[in-house]
Amino acid sequence: MRIYVAGPMTGLPDLNFPRFHAEAARLRALGHEVINPAEINPDVGMKWADAMRADIRELVTCDGICLLPGFEGSRGARLERHIALELGLEIMYAAVAEAA
Repeated sequence: MRIYVAGPMTGLPDLNFPRFHAEAARLRALGHEVINPAEINPDVGMKWADAMRADIRELVTCDGICLLPGFEGSRGARLERHIALELGLEIMYAAVAEAA
């Protein structure tokens, strides 16, 4: 299955990239092809709208979306979830990371 990872970035340390990379690695280990926005847009200075355009181009090619904790507070992740719902993609939720 081709899965897109969506979640909050803006305002979080390192744009939450470590959490995106961890979830992408977990899904890949399960045999999925993963589209990770942190890999699509590694330039932290990229404008939000430009990043979303690049991300949505990839999202629409997927079979499912995996939502990271806190997606509800992210304008971009909410938009990605809406698109996924309207396209009939499978919706899944990443587990909350356990404290180390």
